[in-house]
Amino acid sequence: MTHDLLTPSRHNLAEDIFAIFIGTTLVALGIAFYAEAQLATGSTAGLALLLQYATGIPFGWLFFAINLPFYALAFMRMGVPFGLKTMFSVALVSLFSAQIPVWIDIQTINPLYAALVGGGLIGLGVLSLFRHKASVGGINILSLYLQENFNIRAGYFQLAVDAAILVAAFFVLPLDRVFYSVLGALVMNMIVALNHRPGRYVGFS
Repeated sequence: MTHDLLTPSRHNLAEDIFAIFIGTTLVALGIAFYAEAQLATGSTAGLALLLQYATGIPFGWLFFAINLPFYALAFMRMGVPFGLKTMFSVALVSLFSAQIPVWIDIQTINPLYAALVGGGLIGLGVLSLFRHKASVGGINILSLYLQENFNIRAGYFQLAVDAAILVAAFFVLPLDRVFYSVLGALVMNMIVALNHRPGRYVGFS
């Protein structure tokens, strides 16, 4: 029985679709917490948030546009299934992030709570997508490529990139919001780093 539990099994299409919907919902909800508290995060989502704060352009449009150049890497280096699932995931996050303010009226949220819980939601969402060979684009694509081809931990690589994006946040956000953003980024990336590594999960898509 132990052998059966440890034997890798392939996810079927229904499992992949379910995981993508759950993952993108969690990511979008975490982004909604961040946007309400005026926080930043890493990867292309963080860049889209900073641009939203600076320009007023909705997050969903910015997030979708920023990810466009990364699709070539997704298709060429990670395969057609990964590329298609990633495009679908990015589109869903863009859609859900635009609709969540309609579905939920968040009038006030503690920035520390938004950072920790929002970071946790994003981290769990990203982890769900990673385990089903999908991502929310951008740096996620590059980090998965580096982990699968050069054994560089996806979570740690993203942490380094996120740190650079959070440095840029100093020029857009108040100091306390940058501090909370750093805490959220740590939570998000530690979830990925501790859980998305060889041998930790045996299912595959």
